Amino acid sequence: MGAALTVNNSAEQAPLMEGASRMLEHTPTDSDRKPRLIPTLPDEMSLLILARVPRVYYLSLKLVSRAWKAALTTQELFAVRRSVGKTEEWIYLLLKLGDSELSWLAFDPLSKRWLRLPPVPHLNLADEHGRGFRLSDPLSSSVRIVGAFRGLRKDRLNQMILSGCSFRVIGGSLYVLGGLSKSSALDCVWRYDPIKNSWNEARPMSTGRAYCKTGILNDKLYVVGGVTRGRGGLTPLLSAEVFDPSTGLWSELPSMPFSKAQAMPAALLADLLKPIATGIVSYQGKLFVAQSLYCWPLFVDVGGEVYDPVSNSWDEMPPGMGQGWPAKQAGAKLSATINGNLYGLDPSSSVDNAQIKIYDHKHDTWEVIARDVPMPSLADSEIPYLLAGLLGKFHIITKDRSHNIIVMQADIQNHSGSATELSDDSSISFELPATSGPQIWNVIATRSGRSAHLVGCQVLDL
Repeated sequence: MGAALTVNNSAEQAPLMEGASRMLEHTPTDSDRKPRLIPTLPDEMSLLILARVPRVYYLSLKLVSRAWKAALTTQELFAVRRSVGKTEEWIYLLLKLGDSELSWLAFDPLSKRWLRLPPVPHLNLADEHGRGFRLSDPLSSSVRIVGAFRGLRKDRLNQMILSGCSFRVIGGSLYVLGGLSKSSALDCVWRYDPIKNSWNEARPMSTGRAYCKTGILNDKLYVVGGVTRGRGGLTPLLSAEVFDPSTGLWSELPSMPFSKAQAMPAALLADLLKPIATGIVSYQGKLFVAQSLYCWPLFVDVGGEVYDPVSNSWDEMPPGMGQGWPAKQAGAKLSATINGNLYGLDPSSSVDNAQIKIYDHKHDTWEVIARDVPMPSLADSEIPYLLAGLLGKFHIITKDRSHNIIVMQADIQNHSGSATELSDDSSISFELPATSGPQIWNVIATRSGRSAHLVGCQVLDL
């Protein structure tokens, strides 16, 4: 009887033993599991730790292991950085070296370090429509727009590899758009991903254009104006389009009416004066586009127009805004929007000095808030200065008399609120030192740039 019980128990236990054996076979051991980023810590906790490390050290941390490299190049980590408030603003600066070579640099204001970006991929020139090109030789949309218009000679244009490209930051990426290659206007768009530190081609614009103006509204990239190739050379464009990074699609917008130009006699406009967009800014939920009539060497300011994305229509710019908008050389107008305020730099106050202005939309005037801004004479420079809003402060990027690239930060205090909050009977009041100039400026970075020319800059928060 006992033997029978033994046999029966063995028969009943056999399936159980087989099941346990299978469970042991399929239960992953520690060596089978994916290694954790930091031993003994969940990866969620490790990401919280890595998110608090300054971004400049990520290049070195990628060498720790493959797992770390993978984690440091994912959107997940940078989403954690945003959630814990640890994003960092860097300046991305485009320089022209020699006649055509360009170089992208990134400046980290936290560590005061400059980093070099990988070059934009080289592409071979293809057809007349500009779908193929070599993007490593671009010139900024603000680099001597007069150089592209002057004479509009085909022999000069055919020597250009690429000029007149524009660039803008949106969605955590840097986009480079359009330009000229030979005598074709390009529709190509390239995107720099700072997380992966690499370039990739994005969907092209619907219209090939160079020297276009770009702005950001409601997380969309707007492209306005520029020039295209015509029978007699370069023809100004009044068209506009918008890019949605979430869908990767371009959509056409109503063209700029350019009403001031349309009021000119047709023959005069066609033969002498060409309408062009010379500046753009995103301000109070709309796009403000400065416009000029051009006939080398003359630029005639004609105010500008405003695009409203809600009504999908254009209207005339407030007259005071257009007339007082500080102009750089060749009619180009730069500005910086910081904390909802619109700033400009007027370089015409004296030979070696400039003025900072702020726009008061309630009174439709530009007010001087800082005088005697130190600006060395850079008459031989294609771009004497660049403007940037970094860390909520006004910055100027220029070159000193030793041809070093310097980044200057303005220390200006506004004690009457932002310009957008002023009442009708109030005025803008800024506290300035007794002697303005060097005392209100702090040089936060310098870099050798003897053979480099400034092209453009963007600020990217990541």
